[in-house]
Amino acid sequence: MTWIQTIVPEEATGELKEIYERTKSPHGTYDNVYISKSLRPQTILGHDTLYRAVLHHPDVTLPLWFLELVATYTSVLNNCVYAATHHGSNYRALLGDSAQAAMIDAAMAADDFAEVFAGKELEFLRYTRLLTLSPGSVTKADIEAMRAAGATDGEILEVNQTCACFNYSNRSLSGLGVDIGDDRVGYY
Repeated sequence: MTWIQTIVPEEATGELKEIYERTKSPHGTYDNVYISKSLRPQTILGHDTLYRAVLHHPDVTLPLWFLELVATYTSVLNNCVYAATHHGSNYRALLGDSAQAAMIDAAMAADDFAEVFAGKELEFLRYTRLLTLSPGSVTKADIEAMRAAGATDGEILEVNQTCACFNYSNRSLSGLGVDIGDDRVGYY
């Protein structure tokens, strides 16, 4: 499951046991992404709090399927199979259109979304790519391009936070060798 020692939920006590219970999935399972952090339980809480604020807060305005796509694309760009698998499943389930999802997946594989998206969605995905692969290259002009395509600053922030959250998560997962193992794939 990971390249470092972990404490599985069945062996957890005290604070770790409480944190596992607070962060288990809606299916009642414990995700390997959190088990990998078991030696420092406070990092499980930090990760979970950010994740829930980015993708599961009631004030999020962009369609959740699209934010899950941003998470998936970030993970694909980072070659993080764990998160790309989980969040790819999520965006497809939320989108609810297998033909559209197949076109999006093909565009993602080609790293060219121009045939399936336009306007702010296309600019959001271009921004996601830039922020993931060359964060020091982001300029005010990139923000202005999203605004010019119809994005609000709140929407830009939602994409920024989703991409940033998943860059953190991808690096944590890949850096510790976390694999899917027996995780239930997808949230939905």
